Amino acid sequence: MKKIAVIGAGYAGLAVATGLAHFGNKIRCFDIDEKKIALLSEGDLPFYEPEMEEELHQQVAEGRLSFETNVVEGVTWADIVFIAVGTPGMEKGAADVSAVLEVAETIGRHSGTDTVVVIKSTVPLGTCEKVQDVLRKTAQGRWSCDVVANPEFLREGQALRDFFHPARIVIGAESERAVETMRALYAPLVKAGVPFLITDFRTAEMIKYSANSFLAMKVAFINEIARLCDAMGADVTAVVKALGADPRIGNQYLSPGPGYGGSCLPKDTEAFALSAREAEAPLTIVEAVIESNKRHKLYVAEKVKQEFSDLRGIRLAVFGLAFKAGTDDMRESPAVAIIEQLLKEGAQVSVYDPEALINAKKRWRKQLAYGKNPYETAKGACAVLVLTEWPEFLALDAEKLGRVMEKKVLFDFRNLYNRSVWERAGFQYRGMGR
Repeated sequence: MKKIAVIGAGYAGLAVATGLAHFGNKIRCFDIDEKKIALLSEGDLPFYEPEMEEELHQQVAEGRLSFETNVVEGVTWADIVFIAVGTPGMEKGAADVSAVLEVAETIGRHSGTDTVVVIKSTVPLGTCEKVQDVLRKTAQGRWSCDVVANPEFLREGQALRDFFHPARIVIGAESERAVETMRALYAPLVKAGVPFLITDFRTAEMIKYSANSFLAMKVAFINEIARLCDAMGADVTAVVKALGADPRIGNQYLSPGPGYGGSCLPKDTEAFALSAREAEAPLTIVEAVIESNKRHKLYVAEKVKQEFSDLRGIRLAVFGLAFKAGTDDMRESPAVAIIEQLLKEGAQVSVYDPEALINAKKRWRKQLAYGKNPYETAKGACAVLVLTEWPEFLALDAEKLGRVMEKKVLFDFRNLYNRSVWERAGFQYRGMGR
């Protein structure tokens, strides 16, 4: 049983802490947010993440997982330290790695053993080398520094499932000891046949950014195809079905929608593009993807405006605020940019999301109206905009919804519905590329 400290109690940190505790390790998870730590100590999550809360509660109850604020105590105690702090985007797209380097300095000053330091945070190329330099400088020869790049590939909404069933485990390391430590740590997954890929620091960092940029590219591509289908009268749903049937392409991340968002794809594509420009090897495709996604969100808002010519005083009901189903995360959600544009045009906006309303109220306060369910939200509205693919929205009763609306227009920006069902209920149906 390994003694493991996880620094950072966000999505990635909690998934790693909970998953490794499930494997029988002793985990102490640290964060400077005292309210978050108090909540977690009771076995409760500070955000919505299916399946994780039950597993976390079990690991806390069985004594394998605890939550604390004293990072110094944690790094002194641990055999392995995971750094899973945030690396938020800054101006011009740079990733802020200051928190990562601060944790590294704390480890260097206070660790008394040959600790393995694992970088779980998403960091630009060269960061692991900087961490290693900080550790060596602050340790002053008191202990040998083993650094590992171990990028996470977890999806919000199924983070724990992705931890237990990863497509691959990527390890960037310079010593055999570090590699074998990680192989032993992930032994249950390796024995189950998960590929264990060993490389160097920079390649591991490159893999993470490349993966997220490729996924963003697929989303932006199919959204551009949807716009072209709108312009030329084709059906993007049939295009998607045919493309997805080709094993060279696959159907994942090939669903038209209002744009990509969240805490990863927007930030990581920006940081990756900036790193490439600084290296004088620009990623023109990634640059185009970033611009395409920005244009697409404006296209969605413009499509609504064209329906009414003038949005001043028009009441619109928005179903879905999170950047995707399965999370309450509104960071860089396309719904945010779209709503902001609609408000600028003078629309009156009411919103509903099964998980993200608390976050929405913090952001917009009295600028919006907030419904307790879809039908309350749509009361008196001239149109409904479906922006997040929550399963709850698939069960909408078209007749019931139409009865509470002033005008029956449905913007199905996730292509969730059968057009004929809604048209029979008297709706004007507007899909995305169909």
